[in-house]
Amino acid sequence: MHPEFPLEPGLIHLNHAAVAPWPRRTVAAVERFAEANMREGSRSYARWIGEETRLRGLLARLINAPSPDDIALLKNTSEALSVVAYGLDWASGDTIVSAAQEFPSNRVVWQSLLPRFGVRTRLVDLETAPDPEAALIEAMDGRTRLLSVSAVQYARGLRLDLERLGEACRRRGVLFCVDAIQQLGALPFDARACQADFVAADGHKWMLGPEGLAVFYVRPEVRERLSLNQFGWHMLEYPGDHERPDWQPAASARRFECGSPNMLGVHALAASLDLLLETGLESIAERVSGNVSCLIDLLEARSFEILSPKAPERRAGIVTFRRAGEDMEKRYRQLMDANVLCAHRGGGIRFSPHFHNGEADLAEAVERLETAC
Repeated sequence: MHPEFPLEPGLIHLNHAAVAPWPRRTVAAVERFAEANMREGSRSYARWIGEETRLRGLLARLINAPSPDDIALLKNTSEALSVVAYGLDWASGDTIVSAAQEFPSNRVVWQSLLPRFGVRTRLVDLETAPDPEAALIEAMDGRTRLLSVSAVQYARGLRLDLERLGEACRRRGVLFCVDAIQQLGALPFDARACQADFVAADGHKWMLGPEGLAVFYVRPEVRERLSLNQFGWHMLEYPGDHERPDWQPAASARRFECGSPNMLGVHALAASLDLLLETGLESIAERVSGNVSCLIDLLEARSFEILSPKAPERRAGIVTFRRAGEDMEKRYRQLMDANVLCAHRGGGIRFSPHFHNGEADLAEAVERLETAC
């Protein structure tokens, strides 16, 4: 058992693609913050703001952003994508290209633009495409304004070549939006290398943090192309000068944060990111990749069909599988009853192990998979 994850005996957590457990240090950070609130009230608010600033720096390192000023702290991925969707200046007939297999948050937000602005969303079936990136690129036409994809598809774990997509967008003058929630914390991510204009991700999956706090990156060159639809004291250039009669949005990405920050979430996510960065993103990626390979071998030895990609360059932290003729939803419920946390996704059962899971966890989970029925 990893010392940062003292899960209760018998519990195997293979559901990091949904909601992850908190590390020990994150719980301690929240306890300290709560204790300080109880005993001191807001006396240490200046120090809390310092932790908020530090978190921006940690997130900038995590995604290789040019500066912490490019990082906004929003409630969730859906809010960040909505800021993009309702901040761009659309014209009737514009198109958006995305994937048919996207999580609802990355489909509905774009489809909602049709009745109001006449913007159509073109969804590409990645599961039937022999070359997913080529299919997405070919779907773009002269009216395409935005390509929006998940770095890793949530149901079966297909990892896209973001650099190839980013280069194609740059050549065509198309904006590139990446939902990175299924990659950040599991595999290295480079916002600059993939030339992303927008990156969004909640902290409660592979980043091992709380719900209610997300990173939103906007490339500096396109920041002012997003019109603002939310306003408040925190998004101002001078947020502490409450008597100032004139106002202007912050020059930094803080302009997208309209109100008071989620300080509890700030302390929790900063502690979780400390663990990830101390462990090393390359080391985590190696461990996650090893766990995925181990699971694939164990499951294939039991005659399960692997629905997730097998090519290493296409894999992330997700292994989705099924067995012909079996009710996988029923088997999922049996696994949950057997204390193996997982998900029913993509036509099968989805396991999503992190770096702290060991091979013994994986072997025991597959054993319970066979004996649970």
